[in-house]
Amino acid sequence: MKRIFLVLALAATLQVANAQNAKSVAAAKSALDKAAAAAENPKQNTKLATWLKYGQALLDAYAAPSGNVWVGMTEQEMTLLGGAEKPGSEEQVVIEGQPMRKLSYSNKNVYVNQAGQVALVEVVSPIIPDALDKALEAYKKANELDASAQKTKEIKDAIQKIGTSYVDEAYNAYTLHKDALASELFEKAFNAVGTAPLSQLDTNTLYNAGFTAFRGQDYARAKEIFTKCVEYNYVGDMGDIYAKLATIAEKEGNAAGAKDYLEAGFSKFPQSQSILVGLINYYIGSGEDTNRLFELLDNAKANEPNNPSLYYVEGNIRKQLGQVDEAAAAYTKCGEIAPEYEYGYVGLGILYYDRAVDIQDKANAELDDKKYQALMADFEKSLKACIEPFEKAYEITASEDTKSGIAEYLKNACFRFREESPEYLEKYNKYSGK
Repeated sequence: MKRIFLVLALAATLQVANAQNAKSVAAAKSALDKAAAAAENPKQNTKLATWLKYGQALLDAYAAPSGNVWVGMTEQEMTLLGGAEKPGSEEQVVIEGQPMRKLSYSNKNVYVNQAGQVALVEVVSPIIPDALDKALEAYKKANELDASAQKTKEIKDAIQKIGTSYVDEAYNAYTLHKDALASELFEKAFNAVGTAPLSQLDTNTLYNAGFTAFRGQDYARAKEIFTKCVEYNYVGDMGDIYAKLATIAEKEGNAAGAKDYLEAGFSKFPQSQSILVGLINYYIGSGEDTNRLFELLDNAKANEPNNPSLYYVEGNIRKQLGQVDEAAAAYTKCGEIAPEYEYGYVGLGILYYDRAVDIQDKANAELDDKKYQALMADFEKSLKACIEPFEKAYEITASEDTKSGIAEYLKNACFRFREESPEYLEKYNKYSGK
């Protein structure tokens, strides 16, 4: 799951269960009661089959309240497979910015999106609390009793199903903005799939446990989980974990710790915007020598001398620090190293365009006519300077979104000079149509 770093979304999972009605729930509960009694019986609880049966009964009991409803099915299919079951109430809600209809049944809420598909199934009356927890314990016991490893595959499959179910529940909680619960469930999923004999290391799910704790502002828990991720050599998308650990350190009042996290992340991911912005803000806010930023960047360049993105990063830093000429040189260097790297041209174009806007703002506030005219001359010079790099970027980029953004800049710039020459009018008309 990518977010940020990584992006969390609803999990489209097919839940296989008996048709939902009173009989199926009752049947699942009856089977569970019998299996639980056997697990408590001293004459039977030493048998492998007893714990396999108990584990399966718990999984069936977990799934029964959802019935024949799963994420992605159409409302028509739900009505057809649901038989006589009807919702007790219905209301309009907004989930993650999307309008949905919430259908409330006796033991679950079903959220239907505008496309008429089930987007979320929320069980509110389970047959037994903590069914997945108990099922995992049952399969652990089964594994202990499976001395000959004859049932290893069956146990592994069951544990994998438990892990997937935890993840599904975590997504539901995340979507409903129950971040603390989502974090707990993601961690349970991580621990479940790490259980023998499955023994998988799912660092992505562990990250999500930290991410949801972070989103829910439980920073102590997020720090603990993210630190564990780093120990497993998992640091998120472009070192995202370093940036989040730095944020947590700042909230703890540990500025030095925040700096250490950011520098560690930058040494490995110099292109990461979240880390870069954090470092820039740190050095500017702390009053420390910003040359340290360029020392870090020079180290990255030494490792990858032909990486144009490192010069793009330098351009961004120097622009942020108000070093216009140095930023322009860095952006220009991108094109010298890699002529087809559009971001250097984009960066140079934005540098000149933003500078023109700043100069225009100063001119508008200037009361002295001579100074005003001088500022406006400088404004036009800078605005014209952005056109060539923007056009070069427009020419080489394969991204339609990037083309669209560049065209907007070019349209605005050429509009200023459309009456100056037919060339600028032609450009204005060209990019206005984009």
